[in-house]
Amino acid sequence: MPNLAPRQAQFIQLHREDHAAVRAELIAGLLAPAATTSPKYLYDALGSRLFEAITELPEYYPTRTEAALFLEHASAMAALLPTGATLVDLGAGNCEKAARLFETVQPRRYVAVDISVDFLRGALQRLQRQYPALDMLGLGLDFSAQLALPPEVGDGPRILFYPGSSIGNFTPTEALKFLTQARAACQGGGLLIGVDLIKPATILEPAYDDALGVTAAFNKNLLRYINRLIGSDFAMTDWAHQAFFNAQHSRIEMHLQAVRDVTVRWPGGQRIFVQGERIHTENSYKYQEADFHALLRQAGFQNTHAWKDAQGWFAVFWAQGD
Repeated sequence: MPNLAPRQAQFIQLHREDHAAVRAELIAGLLAPAATTSPKYLYDALGSRLFEAITELPEYYPTRTEAALFLEHASAMAALLPTGATLVDLGAGNCEKAARLFETVQPRRYVAVDISVDFLRGALQRLQRQYPALDMLGLGLDFSAQLALPPEVGDGPRILFYPGSSIGNFTPTEALKFLTQARAACQGGGLLIGVDLIKPATILEPAYDDALGVTAAFNKNLLRYINRLIGSDFAMTDWAHQAFFNAQHSRIEMHLQAVRDVTVRWPGGQRIFVQGERIHTENSYKYQEADFHALLRQAGFQNTHAWKDAQGWFAVFWAQGD
């Protein structure tokens, strides 16, 4: 008998970090009249581990609520989702959420997408050993600005999987752009997406400002990362974590607020922050179910369906591409 080698996951790194562009973007945000940074800079190696800890907190309902929805409605989802499609996991991280869907979806191929294949390598290699018959690809791609999948993903229908309510980091205009690109990328398949719903601020705000202070550490770690990226001298003790629900814009806002007057310097520049001045680090938009159905249809999807938990806190949407 021939000695057949076990299947190996493949890896393709398309995203290339432009350090000059990153530096210019961060400095421009820090010098803006209302200082701001992109939420993607929350997720360096330590930030990613801190976020995993956040998902275990009692105040942080999205992860466990979404997981319960996938478990409870697996058979209903299986009836709507195409089998034998390519499962494209956007922002795959440790790949655990997508792996729980393998029995439901029975994909022909699994494509894990994250900004760096180094984030994916260990998880995908472990998954490959568990599912030796499943073709797997790790794809290093920054899809936050442009969702364009390369030919290596393959032909045929695709199920784009975007869990965790990450769509909330986009403004409504950006979300429509992303969903329109997702509609074009699914090739007759569809989009399976987790969406956080509007609920009382008494539930929302503790999820982003927990009693243990893990979210505060996650937010303040951004400053350490910026120091490494642009050579600045942010000191953690000069800043406090702030998170609140902005009802007018239907979003949680995270900020870092100066606790005293402080001058932050970097090679070639500086900014003086007065006490109480903020750096806006993240938005997380919350939706009414009907509004997100409408947004999906505006992006070109058809036959949208949603599963919600009993409290109406979170929803998983399926949107058919054609």
